[in-house]
Amino acid sequence: MLADKQKVLSLIPQKPPMAMVDGLLECDSEKTISTLTIENRNLFVEDGFFKEPGLIENIAQTAALQSGYNASVLKKEPPVGFIGSVKRMKIYDLPKVGDRLQTKVTTLMAMENISIIKGVVTVSEKLLAEGEMNIFLQEKPVL
Repeated sequence: MLADKQKVLSLIPQKPPMAMVDGLLECDSEKTISTLTIENRNLFVEDGFFKEPGLIENIAQTAALQSGYNASVLKKEPPVGFIGSVKRMKIYDLPKVGDRLQTKVTTLMAMENISIIKGVVTVSEKLLAEGEMNIFLQEKPVL
């Protein structure tokens, strides 16, 4: 594991209770794999299941984790990103409390401060969700 929960929280702008990633398994410029164990107290858990908005946020935060980890390697501050759009999102099933998500984000295209990513969420190799997002990274203000 590249980063545990404590380290992951230093690499993303989201903090509990909004953090939707808790581990980093792999990361390079093209692919990132995160984990999240679904706890009953999670904001997106309802009736024992992790709901659709949580899966979408998990994909987005895995993309943020990629940017944050790569920035940390370069000794830079993690950038803040925003979801520009969600495309071709398919939710096949919802994970339940106690499940451990594994989310793979692949960069399809990156230019300046815009990236198009594909996210795939699984539990024990069972496909739960997949889709694409446009992510915009906030540019540093000129002082």
